[in-house]
Amino acid sequence: MQANEHFKFSNGVVLAPLLAVLAIWTVFWVEVKFGINFNDYGIYPRRISGLKGVLLSPFIHGSVEHLYNNTIPLAVLTAFLFYFYQKAALRVFVYGILISGLLTWIIARPSYHIGASGVIYVLASFIFFKGVFAKHYRLVALSLVVVFIYGSMLWYIFPVRENISWEGHLAGFITGFVLALTLIVKVPVEKKFEWEREDYNEEDDPFLKHFDEDGNFIETTEEPHNQIQIKYHYKKDNEGNI
Repeated sequence: MQANEHFKFSNGVVLAPLLAVLAIWTVFWVEVKFGINFNDYGIYPRRISGLKGVLLSPFIHGSVEHLYNNTIPLAVLTAFLFYFYQKAALRVFVYGILISGLLTWIIARPSYHIGASGVIYVLASFIFFKGVFAKHYRLVALSLVVVFIYGSMLWYIFPVRENISWEGHLAGFITGFVLALTLIVKVPVEKKFEWEREDYNEEDDPFLKHFDEDGNFIETTEEPHNQIQIKYHYKKDNEGNI
């Protein structure tokens, strides 16, 4: 299967990031417009009522700064996911939200945990580790791009700041790693040259036959079988001239 059948532009590359960003901004707009606070719909660890936050917490943000900090990474990583892992993208999103949310519910501090950052860590972790595991040059390059742009996020899976849900970040990071290990994603087979194949035999290579053991070019006097020959026919005129 050729690479362009796997890595190609589709509507999802634009629509998925757009819908994700629109969803979190719409929820925040509703909160501001109607004076509502949805924080109570976040994940509250080890409380049955807090389980509703597994589905709802990614859409809830505490401030404009919190919302803005999550918007660009969510859009960029979602676009990466739907371009390079199109067939697995929806599963990564659904499983990522559920598993990371449940893990946060189990390990987090007693507080309401909100925000899309857990999902962002799922996406960054999955894209990085899947590229490394796949060993396809484009996916490995994508992993390096993610590290270059968002590598500093790694610090926030540790309790470096009191008001940040590092537990949600850690849960997302672990979830992305597990999904990269377990989800089967087809990647294009890289085209190999004849000399890269395991059954390659130098003696059968028509090009190498033009060189001796010391690497010197061997001139050959053999004419090609399909050599084009040009023959000229001269017609005499009435006076016998050619």
